[in-house]
Amino acid sequence: MFKLNRAAFGVLLAALPLAAQTTTYRAPRAPGGKPDLNGIWQALNEANYDLQAHNARPAMAVRPGPFGSVPAAPVLALGAVGSVPPGLGVVEGDEIPYKPEALAQKKQNQEHWLTADPEIKCYLPGVPRATYMPYPFQIFQNATELFIAYEYAGAVRNIFLKDPGPAPVDSWMGQSVGHWEGETLVVDVTGLNDQSWFDRAGNYHSEALHVVERFTRTSPDVISYQATIEDPKVFTRPWKIRMPLYRRQEANAQLLDFKCVEFVEELLYGEWRKKPLGK
Repeated sequence: MFKLNRAAFGVLLAALPLAAQTTTYRAPRAPGGKPDLNGIWQALNEANYDLQAHNARPAMAVRPGPFGSVPAAPVLALGAVGSVPPGLGVVEGDEIPYKPEALAQKKQNQEHWLTADPEIKCYLPGVPRATYMPYPFQIFQNATELFIAYEYAGAVRNIFLKDPGPAPVDSWMGQSVGHWEGETLVVDVTGLNDQSWFDRAGNYHSEALHVVERFTRTSPDVISYQATIEDPKVFTRPWKIRMPLYRRQEANAQLLDFKCVEFVEELLYGEWRKKPLGK
């Protein structure tokens, strides 16, 4: 059996990339002395398709049959455009602890996602989905304020650094209240409605959703993101997702307009045209 002596192990360790070694990174300071999160960031993963580990698969949808709807079948006409790329998953332990009746709803959502996923209709993505959609977002931070602007659908979030009390009404993006724990920004999100989904795989929640996010700069161009998800109406216990967020490197990096409502007007309202456009 091959054995590695201590001297050789030391040489091997020295040759490892810096990212593989344990280091303590201290982020630059923003006005006010807190870690600087300013910048344009983006997740690079497949979580928006499915939070859990999954193989590549075609788009699926329920099709009507002579005796009602039939089980999900591939929608081959969409080709590669409607396919789901494989992903390693971002859920801690790769398990979403649904209650039995809620799991049945999740499966039904997945079968109908081509017509039911709120993203397809350009509704606001909610939290945490806004973070890992395939679009950049920008964090604005000064000594007293934090604000996040998302490219998708013009979504925004004001992160209160002083708790204003309970959210006055449930909304798509909820109410975010932040505080600092050392190098980490902790954001408590409440007041979310029950209309958004976590992904295109039909993972969903109720209006009782409570999300606690953690943003930690771990290198000049990486934020470690974690979200703890709690919803006693849907899940048996809290669960977590984790992922890195990467700084966009283009010299002219900026958020562009992606106001997708104009692209879904026909999908949402076309049937009420005086003269329908036809199929």
